[in-house]
Amino acid sequence: MGRGPGGRTRPANIAKKSLSPRSSRPTIRAGAVAAGLLFAPTASAAQAIAAPDTLTVTSGTLALTALLWRPVGAGPFPAVFFIHGSYGSDDPAPTTEPGEIGRVFARHGYVLLYLFRQGIGLSAGQGTSDGDLMDRAMVSNGLEGRNREQLELLNGDELAEALAGLAALRRLPEVDPNRVAVVGHSFGGSLTLLVATYDTTVRAAVVFGCAAASWDRSPALRARLLAAVAGISAPVFFVHAANDYSVAPGRALATEMQRLGRAHVLRIFPPFGRTPREGHNLVYLGVATWEPPVFAFLDDRLRH
Repeated sequence: MGRGPGGRTRPANIAKKSLSPRSSRPTIRAGAVAAGLLFAPTASAAQAIAAPDTLTVTSGTLALTALLWRPVGAGPFPAVFFIHGSYGSDDPAPTTEPGEIGRVFARHGYVLLYLFRQGIGLSAGQGTSDGDLMDRAMVSNGLEGRNREQLELLNGDELAEALAGLAALRRLPEVDPNRVAVVGHSFGGSLTLLVATYDTTVRAAVVFGCAAASWDRSPALRARLLAAVAGISAPVFFVHAANDYSVAPGRALATEMQRLGRAHVLRIFPPFGRTPREGHNLVYLGVATWEPPVFAFLDDRLRH
């Protein structure tokens, strides 16, 4: 993924007051997303799902943009907060990937909020992307600097933004605030685990390719995530494709939850695509592969 320059002011660790986003209601702008940003529906079922609205999520001084998909019918509905991975400011993926994710969750009866964190995608004008910051740290201070930056982001601004998005989702009138799950991919999978430790009312968590590209090269990240799963009360579903950059994170984190007697599922699907990058992006590229077991897991925890 490409990266660009930028800078942001951020704490080394998340401040207590930043865990509680501003209480004002989120601003929703109906039909504000250009059609070119999303994949076109590929099935008749998808055509029944309305185009997403946009929603503004405030985190500190930032006004971040999120996409909101709703199911057909009357709520309140169960809901999912989706946390994307790490991107650079010049990476086009964040604005082309969410469409199928939003539609499939809406077809299954879930409201889905896809928040673009600062400097990324539809929030490109707000702050600096995590990918840019990690790349700059790598250039300046090598792998050690990059790993340190990643951990500071995970514990600081990125976590604050994710918690703000989750709170905004819960405030929506069509959402049942007691039936909310968090789903994340890659760096967003790591954030998902931390969110689930801070918000113990989350009913379930699903993590795709969590830390797959960083697990082997960052002992500090491994320790942080192993500590995180020890504090999660919700069941967690770990998902990898066999040709992901690494399946070690899912195996190690599932083993730790097993040792602690915590509810979890580990599913390593057959190789997807031809490259580790395609395997890592199973969540976006192979929806039909994971759709049945993931929704069985979520339905069991959010519909009963």
